[in-house]
Amino acid sequence: MKILVTGAAGFIGYHVVKRLLERGDEVVAVDSINDYYDPDLKRSRLQNLLESSQRLKNGRYEFVKLNIADSAAIKDLFARTKIDHIIHLAAQAGVRYSLENPQAYVESNLVGFTNILEASRYGNVAHLSYASTSSVYGANTNIPYSEHRPADHPLQFYAATKRANELMAHSYSHLFGLPTSGLRFFTVYGPWGRPDMALFLFTKNILAGKPIKLFNNGNHTRDFTFVDDIVEGLIRTSDRPPIPNAEWRSDDPDPATSNAPWRIFNIGNSKPVELIRYVEALEGALGKKAIVELLPLQPGDVPDTYADTNELRNKIGYSPRTSIEDGIIRFVEWYREYYN
Repeated sequence: MKILVTGAAGFIGYHVVKRLLERGDEVVAVDSINDYYDPDLKRSRLQNLLESSQRLKNGRYEFVKLNIADSAAIKDLFARTKIDHIIHLAAQAGVRYSLENPQAYVESNLVGFTNILEASRYGNVAHLSYASTSSVYGANTNIPYSEHRPADHPLQFYAATKRANELMAHSYSHLFGLPTSGLRFFTVYGPWGRPDMALFLFTKNILAGKPIKLFNNGNHTRDFTFVDDIVEGLIRTSDRPPIPNAEWRSDDPDPATSNAPWRIFNIGNSKPVELIRYVEALEGALGKKAIVELLPLQPGDVPDTYADTNELRNKIGYSPRTSIEDGIIRFVEWYREYYN
């Protein structure tokens, strides 16, 4: 298959492309390499992918620098190459940044996603898989979070744009028969992570002897999910386009399925961990205690996340394997090597 991966210079996108190349797929990788965070880290990921492709000697990797919000660039790409599947990971990320710059989320997460949907429609793409987020559950406190319950009260604009993506995808699945699968990621962490994410910030500050900030006085619980486990579930999902649910009822609609070829899945570890334990595991991996600053809950934050992943397990055999302790050790090993 020829698979388009958007956001390939990003954290999860990098790992997805690497896994696809290792199994022999042909990959077209795109990214705008914007400066939301250090572009040098993005370039390092891309260089690593290029070197991996050269070692494999299969000539199945192409990188294209483009902004998904540029409809002309997307059309040009699809005019010159036939894409079988799309794994769409390009987006403006970050919960708190959406409070400062909502326009960036409109451009990337709404305009950009529309361009991907249009390209999928006219390019006769066999399956569009895309990243959603556990943040769509928002004000919902009924945990573990299930895809089969409504998620219509997001607490940040970022989450609202991701929920919009799910609904936009449904309209294309219904109108044009485009198979789409949305995956709600739960707190992904691991090597090559984003510098604005908690594990990265905690590691940097602990090593520098600076305080780390624990909001909600450290009483958060998060369904931390190691990136390799996310990638495994994401690629397995991409390999299995959804079909209409023959039992779906319009008078009692299931929020996770449809009479169109459309699905929503949670993808998480399904083992929530207290933030304090997360920090303790990091202290153990670093061999150094943290200076902790306890702060109140921030606007837009939710106290707890917990994924019900039964659907993904039943449909594709998804089974995360990485413990918090092992995952953090692997991150710290990468961090020490990358930053000397």
